[in-house]
Amino acid sequence: MNTGWTPETLIAFEQDIADTFNRGEIKAPVHLSGGNEVQLIDIFKHVQTNDWVAGTWRAHYHALLKGVPSDELKAAIVAGRSIALCFPKQRVICSAMVGGVIPLALGLAWAVKRLNGRERVWCFIGDMCEASGLASECSRYAAGFDLPLTIVVEDNGKSVSTDTQASWGGHCPVDVADIRYHYELTWPHVGTGTWVHL
Repeated sequence: MNTGWTPETLIAFEQDIADTFNRGEIKAPVHLSGGNEVQLIDIFKHVQTNDWVAGTWRAHYHALLKGVPSDELKAAIVAGRSIALCFPKQRVICSAMVGGVIPLALGLAWAVKRLNGRERVWCFIGDMCEASGLASECSRYAAGFDLPLTIVVEDNGKSVSTDTQASWGGHCPVDVADIRYHYELTWPHVGTGTWVHL
């Protein structure tokens, strides 16, 4: 897909969300994207209009790159749905639960296959989630049944604020990624790094 978004316009959208949050206009948590603009734009060149995108709690960029209008996305974020976005028209679903989106993506991939569809399901997860048993099981199941599921691991080396490798004793042998990219997140795990007092 090419929705016309550039790294600069994606960054500007997130900065607007950060400013809106800092003014106290968003009464719920926000998880801002940053540092992965180029990688996501490259990946979304392969995502088709009828494909599904399944994301985590940090999916503003994913929604924009899948064609969700920016004003519609901002309204959802201001309404408190930043971490659980759902736009059926553009085929975007997200879950705020770690690993929560993987079985949803697997079910969508089964539905596509049973209906003889040509769509793919693109499931985006973090590197800490990748180490979970759920990710491994869903990945093996999808491979075993040749489901149209692509798992993208977005590796920022962190589990919230803890080093992912340190969390697993320095070695995390699980690899469920069809696509993996590394990036450094430019925002804190949640919020903007500024205390907001209402």
